[in-house]
Amino acid sequence: MPPTKTPPAYLIAEVEVTDPAGYKTYQDAAAPVLAATGGRFLVRGGKTVALDGAPPKRIIVLEFDSMEKAQAYRNSTPYKEVVPIRDKSSKFRLFAVEGVAP
Repeated sequence: MPPTKTPPAYLIAEVEVTDPAGYKTYQDAAAPVLAATGGRFLVRGGKTVALDGAPPKRIIVLEFDSMEKAQAYRNSTPYKEVVPIRDKSSKFRLFAVEGVAP
């Protein structure tokens, strides 16, 4: 039997920006943390079309090689340092979802 591959993981955020300048500060500070932990953007607030129900204001999807790496990003000290900026400038919900193993 071939070795089991680790499934990727995704962080999915639903965001309503309440202070664009503050949120830009958060984005600029969080991007290098994301890169350093091996994550990448799949969706970064592009056009959203509501198919059922009301659309969220903004959706972000980040991809990581594993759930452990996704959680390491979220729990890293550099990320925790920018969370207060995020929370002052937006209403933010974040979910971690395990993908399908390749």
